[in-house]
Amino acid sequence: VQLQAFGGGSVQAGGSLRLSCAASGRTLSRYTVAWFRQAPGKEREFVARIRRSGSGSGTYYVDSVKGRFTISRDNAKNTVYLQMNSLKFEDTAVYSCAVAERHVAGLQSRASEYDYWGQGTQVTVSS
Repeated sequence: VQLQAFGGGSVQAGGSLRLSCAASGRTLSRYTVAWFRQAPGKEREFVARIRRSGSGSGTYYVDSVKGRFTISRDNAKNTVYLQMNSLKFEDTAVYSCAVAERHVAGLQSRASEYDYWGQGTQVTVSS
């Protein structure tokens, strides 16, 4: 599967961006998809994930983005989105999307639980 993440950019604190993760070679609705981010000098961090369509277990977010970020999918476009509102300086990072071949019970928030990765897209928030 090939993943392409795009939609990053530069925005002032309080602003919004929507990231997109488009796939080829897989139907994303059948898989758990996640967003991770990595800031300079920091380890990669889980941001959000969405379960495969119809699984019922929905979405999960890291605490620092709850209430501000929303992960969703458009099955017709084979795309997963990350809507980011009320952006903060500390949200600055390279954001990457990832797909898991297997459903892992629990949070499924570890990078090792994902098999395919897209290239990152830079998000820069100025304070």
